[in-house]
Amino acid sequence: MIDDDNKKFGTGSEKPPITVQAKLISEDEVEEIYEASLEVRSDFGEIGAVIVEHHNEKEMFIKEVHLNGLTSGPLNISCNSWVQPKTLVPTQKRVFFTNKSYLPSQTPAGLKSMRETELMNLRGNGTGERQSYDRIYDYDVYNDLGDPDKSEDLKRSILGGPDNSPYPRRCRTGRPPTKTDPNSEQRATESIYVPRDEAFSDIKSKAFNANQLSAALQTLIPRLQVHFDPNAGFPNFKAIDALFDVDGFNLSPPDSSISSFKDLLPWIFKLIYETGEFLFRFKPPVPMDRDKFFWLRDEEFARQTLAGPNPCSIQLVKEWPLSSQLDPKVYGPPESAFNTQMIDQEIGSMTVHEAIQKKKLYMLDYHDMLLPYVQKVRALKGTTLYGSRTLFFLNEDETLRPLAIELTRPPMNGKPQWKRVYGPSEKATSLWLWRFAKAHVLAHDAGYHQLVSHWLRTHCAVEPYVIATNRQLSAMHPIYRLLHPHFRYTMEINASARTNLINGGGTIESTFSPLKYSMELSSTAYDLQWQFDLQALPADLIHRGLAEEDPTASHGLKLHIKDYPFANDGLILWDALKQWVTEYVNHYYPDPYLVTTDTELQAWWTEIRTVGHADKQEKPWWPLLNTPQDLIDIVTNIAWVASAHHAAVNFGQYAYSGYFPNRPSITRTNMPTEDNNPALWKSFLEKPEELLLDSFPSQFQATQVMLVMNMLSSHSPDEEYIGKDMEPSWGDNPTIKAAFERFSTSIKNMELIIDHRNSDSNLKNRTGAGVTPYELLKPFSESGVTGKGVPYSISI
Repeated sequence: MIDDDNKKFGTGSEKPPITVQAKLISEDEVEEIYEASLEVRSDFGEIGAVIVEHHNEKEMFIKEVHLNGLTSGPLNISCNSWVQPKTLVPTQKRVFFTNKSYLPSQTPAGLKSMRETELMNLRGNGTGERQSYDRIYDYDVYNDLGDPDKSEDLKRSILGGPDNSPYPRRCRTGRPPTKTDPNSEQRATESIYVPRDEAFSDIKSKAFNANQLSAALQTLIPRLQVHFDPNAGFPNFKAIDALFDVDGFNLSPPDSSISSFKDLLPWIFKLIYETGEFLFRFKPPVPMDRDKFFWLRDEEFARQTLAGPNPCSIQLVKEWPLSSQLDPKVYGPPESAFNTQMIDQEIGSMTVHEAIQKKKLYMLDYHDMLLPYVQKVRALKGTTLYGSRTLFFLNEDETLRPLAIELTRPPMNGKPQWKRVYGPSEKATSLWLWRFAKAHVLAHDAGYHQLVSHWLRTHCAVEPYVIATNRQLSAMHPIYRLLHPHFRYTMEINASARTNLINGGGTIESTFSPLKYSMELSSTAYDLQWQFDLQALPADLIHRGLAEEDPTASHGLKLHIKDYPFANDGLILWDALKQWVTEYVNHYYPDPYLVTTDTELQAWWTEIRTVGHADKQEKPWWPLLNTPQDLIDIVTNIAWVASAHHAAVNFGQYAYSGYFPNRPSITRTNMPTEDNNPALWKSFLEKPEELLLDSFPSQFQATQVMLVMNMLSSHSPDEEYIGKDMEPSWGDNPTIKAAFERFSTSIKNMELIIDHRNSDSNLKNRTGAGVTPYELLKPFSESGVTGKGVPYSISI
């Protein structure tokens, strides 16, 4: 034990610790309890820390230390950390501070050197290959997505760094370079390193996680391709429906000896080989279960831009006519194919200029983002791409109505620019062309959602925050303790993604339209679109034209689409979160001077900007950190992205992508009207359904995506939901405890508010015959695929 303040001794140095050996007194399948007796002098002072040395052969997870018999009363120290045997790390002692938080300037003298040493241990020295037992947090660029030693086709561009495409940083692993490219890092032979305390718990590890699933698929698919055509589409919609049954595909192993997907593979392969069918059985997603034909309705297509898995791309049209900002010498004439007369006719009740003036015209705009990729994506087999724009009109009942879709191909292969507009129709030919155009737009939206709204804005952008927080903020720092729950499992799930999901030849590259250019596209989005200040929900809504500041309105914002489920529910959670952060920060920082003189805090914010997001460090939009309000805004932003934003774009993935005609991850064929091809046009006129099925993902692609979306949409049994449980350090401070209890009450009230909204027949974007209620921001959930629940962190 360490005295936290020895000023009365006049030494200004650590007092010698009291040392004792603990003995095992009880154990079961869950935990072991050790006990030790020691004598503490009455003048020892207030205890500030305990040091743990582990002399057994295996690592040990220390949950907490209880000290009883003190004159000041019982003392509980929360640890929740792995301690390695002294034989592995002989030079480092593990120190666990009490639950009392201190700013650096307020640290008791007896703890100062320990506070500094502990941070130095976590930073490491930037050299050597990290081992699984290490606790070191450091940065590196994304140079491990490819595998050039295995195949030239698997060589990938490095993302991040002054000579590469801009990108956030990841955790450094120190693996050696590849043989064929000294700037790329070798692929991990097993799991990718993350600091030991960032790894999954036993409960989560025993579940079938995304890493196991993806690894299993990459082993299973090549074996199945020997017996099945990997490019074969579904022959009819009946075959798609056959993927589902009431009970769903049973992912439970057939016997107790099988504990992972790796062990499950031989059983799956045997089943498929003997039956001659590549068919899994899935539980029907909720929208399909409520309305089998939901995906065909234009109203549902529009509704999902506000209440689906990607509700943060829709934007207000502010100018007319629309025009591209790309170089016309490369991409052709910049003018949109939308013309005023055409859109006036589609709107019917007013002109396009009146609609813009009344804030009734909205758009999904993937034109300039995707058009530069069209030519090189089309050079790949089995995929295609367009630049696209989709217009929507806001009806009187606050629902959106699709007006038209514009698809564009740049000049390429000796052909001029091609662009065409498609609109809803009751005529057979135009109706089928509209369905084709919608499929392309949905694939664009699915790709952007997965690569930008989901991966880039949450997983990827947050990892530098996790690294900087552990490197620069002591475990006894109040802001560390505020943010720590928001970072649980994030580094581990990101490492899993780099292993099998976003890597060269992984699931994303195999099943989404950009294929091998998927991660490069996310880097382009980071370069052109990502701003720290715009990750805050109110700022995001204002930036997209969905809201404007209004002090008299709820949440200080006037929404231009009143029935916008993501924004309506999100703003309640945002306000509750910001109020909690405000009370917490103001307790520890009553004066701006404490913010500017907090050396750890200033180093933390500087490192996030200049190292974690180094490629954007010169941007003017980075907030300053000079006042408590600055800190409140920064921390609320980080906490929002890690919790509510991620929940909104993640846990609805299986619901809306599980039945893939609703959100195909890829379109494999061009529009039948793009080129003058009489044979293709004849086939389209005779059997348009067959051509649409050919354009949809193949059976292999669809099943891969469905399996992965099912897994990524699932809550672990040990999920930690926002506002539910109090951290020990919060509970030990009466002021913080009271603030958290108010926050928790606000979060619990959200459950009732959302239930009420989902039963209000006037809110047609969340109620109605066959309409799926919006529950993605409902705070709590059971384990499994539920379509609701907001964890503190990016935990899956």
